[in-house]
Amino acid sequence: MEEAERAAFLHDALAGLSHGSKTLPGKYLWDETGSDVFDRICAHPDYYPTEREMTLFPVACAELAGMVGQDVSVVEFGAGASRKIRILLDALDAPQTYIALDICGSYLDAAIGRLAPDYPAVTMTPVSADYSKPIRLPAGLVGDNVLGFFAGTSIGNFSPDEAGAFLRRTRDTLGTSRLLVGADPTRDPDRLRRAYGACGGLMPALHLNVLTRLNRELGSDFDLANFVHEARVVEAPFRVEAHLVAREAATYRLGGRDIFFQADESIRTDTSHKYAPDAFQALARSSGWTPERLWLDPQGGFSLHLLRG
Repeated sequence: MEEAERAAFLHDALAGLSHGSKTLPGKYLWDETGSDVFDRICAHPDYYPTEREMTLFPVACAELAGMVGQDVSVVEFGAGASRKIRILLDALDAPQTYIALDICGSYLDAAIGRLAPDYPAVTMTPVSADYSKPIRLPAGLVGDNVLGFFAGTSIGNFSPDEAGAFLRRTRDTLGTSRLLVGADPTRDPDRLRRAYGACGGLMPALHLNVLTRLNRELGSDFDLANFVHEARVVEAPFRVEAHLVAREAATYRLGGRDIFFQADESIRTDTSHKYAPDAFQALARSSGWTPERLWLDPQGGFSLHLLRG
């Protein structure tokens, strides 16, 4: 980790852990280990969003190809393992460029290394970037025909206000373009607790890994055995929160400070907001986008929104 990245990580961790309602930014889940664990979560039968997305996505891509035409530049936010992009690239008519944006540069480089040989006619560029902040693409990197792509349910990691800000930033990044965004409209608490609770131990492993990162990269001394992962369904706005709950009272050291936990006190490590289609489209309109097409999973577990800016 670069020194500037380490300093930002320490600043964010201390800011989140030094007040009454402890939090850690969800973006710190996504180192190489976290990304690998999440890939395994996506294959678990309890984690419905990926299954429902992969049922809907090929149908949407086939229709989308006729809408965007040839020589499109695809910009993917949060590319990860770059697996879903294969379906999109296969469906599009002679895509020109693929720009993959993700916070974990080493994981992204490896993914592009696997992808590029199968698409020799597509110029591929990995860009290590935090999409929760403004992103400026280098001049000339994309053409006039641009399609942004935000797969999965990652928009749910943002509250409505934060999602609106992300959509405005994305409009600034892409310029005149289209944006394909996935969202989860699910409201069934039992289904949500199964998906975000255990997944065969993978979901706890994903969230406990952020404490491993604090110990390894920032020299803290968190005892992982003192924390248990818990998924909570919360109203207004409707969301699922991931928490690491301390079993016993304890004090840990981070950046020269004491971080005290009472028994049953928790760290919120991630949030997944659930957006009904009409609510998301209203949010898109207020953020400078025009909804152009909606694809909705018949089982109500996933939606895809094509927006025009």
